[in-house]
Amino acid sequence: MKPHVNIVVLVDAVGALSDRTLNNGNLSLVDDGAFGSRGQGTTDLCTVVVPGQVVQWTAIAIDVQTTAEISAITFLPPDAAGGAGGAAAEEAPAGEAPGGGHENLDLKVWEGIVPAHLQPGVPYRYRLEVRMHEGRDSVLHIDTPALMCA
Repeated sequence: MKPHVNIVVLVDAVGALSDRTLNNGNLSLVDDGAFGSRGQGTTDLCTVVVPGQVVQWTAIAIDVQTTAEISAITFLPPDAAGGAGGAAAEEAPAGEAPGGGHENLDLKVWEGIVPAHLQPGVPYRYRLEVRMHEGRDSVLHIDTPALMCA
């Protein structure tokens, strides 16, 4: 088992701001997990993890002229979007995380530790909020990604 699993959030900020949505190919998620995650390259990524593993999220804008950063990660209640929910990880921006996260000058890394109480085989959906620039409609979100214990 790898001690960390990295989730990269690839954002087409120009497309997302124009369409006012992170769907339509404006966002894709990939991870480097060792357990066969489902939905690689889509907004429906279901990352397979194990208790105690550190999960790190990093946003990258595909256009070098624009910015994209994760503004929040919130685990959804069990009845939201057809999966389990609740506090599936302690999330916080790196640099503020009690888990010893760090902040890079160019990237903000969010991280959390997978708790031991998660039920195996159940997807724990989360809301991923992404900020692009400033102003109206600059923060968009999706509720489709999930973590799932092996």
